Amino acid sequence: MSNRLFQGVVHQMKDAIDRVIGVIDENATVVACSDLSKVGSGDEIFSAAISDTHEVYVRDGYTYKAFGIHVRPDYAVFVEGTDEIAAKYASVIAISLSSIKQYYDEKYDRNNFIKNIILDNVLPGDIGIKSRELHFNADINRVVFLINIITSNEVSAYDVIQNLFPDKNKDFVFNISENDIVLVKEIKSNIDVKDLEKLARSISDTLSSEFFTRVNVGIGTPVMGVKDLARSFKEAQMALEVGKVFDTEKNIVSYDNLGIARLIYHLPTTLCETFLKEVFKKGSIESLDHETLFTIQRFFENNLNVSETSRKLFVHRNTLVYRLDKIKKLTGLDLREFDHAIIFKIALMVKKYLSAEPVKF
Repeated sequence: MSNRLFQGVVHQMKDAIDRVIGVIDENATVVACSDLSKVGSGDEIFSAAISDTHEVYVRDGYTYKAFGIHVRPDYAVFVEGTDEIAAKYASVIAISLSSIKQYYDEKYDRNNFIKNIILDNVLPGDIGIKSRELHFNADINRVVFLINIITSNEVSAYDVIQNLFPDKNKDFVFNISENDIVLVKEIKSNIDVKDLEKLARSISDTLSSEFFTRVNVGIGTPVMGVKDLARSFKEAQMALEVGKVFDTEKNIVSYDNLGIARLIYHLPTTLCETFLKEVFKKGSIESLDHETLFTIQRFFENNLNVSETSRKLFVHRNTLVYRLDKIKKLTGLDLREFDHAIIFKIALMVKKYLSAEPVKF
């Protein structure tokens, strides 16, 4: 659609400018031109115009001026001639086309529409109207993935993810910051959370194994209709933040699997501090050394089973019993009792939460 837009503007300008003018895309293909015979060509005259600079560029009798919102320009204007007037024409036309394209994208681009919904930049009452204008099917199940880049190389993670999901009528990919990429994915109505996590894992593995880029992925809950996409996005954000606190070893975190961690995340810090003081009346949680905390973690992982835990820790059963008695003496909590174990588990999570100072949404 942008190409038709550019051709329309160029056609209107050709009578005012007594020179050949046109636009090339990032593949150095002429997408609009006052000389229609050049549309679709992409020979050497145009091949070097799209580069990593937005400055005026002169080559082989033509003057170029790149434009676009990305570091690498999306398009470039070309004007016949290499004189100062050609440079001024190129600059003025580039400014005009850039402004027109930005207005068009804001009004008609589906990807931009979804991005504005995600970021709460569209009034709820306007969403339905805008959906009809764009012939956008609002009544489809979708889910939001938030991909946070931890480490990367020169390869653009954004471009990789776009190539993984090329159908722009179903899936939408866009940046919301330098290190955060959003994927809005169309899904089946009965999809399982595990399937969403597998999809997130495939994105992470592709970026890691082929492009040496480490990412964390937060997954919101599936929603019906575009109005709730902002909620799914906020859930994906929260999944990442809560995961940083409670599941530091995981790089794929689903909002649906946060469990009690989500509840703790919403608690005021003063209430959490009071809870810890009440639980550990006999002694502070800081009095437990690293080995003891490791033992407790394994004991929980093995469902409070003394025999299984001692086997996994490669210690005698009596040694584990001695450690549990020591914990009871220090804290007043016997982890072999279910109620005490629950209290201690929550207390450990609360302590993690207070230490992490996470961002609130």
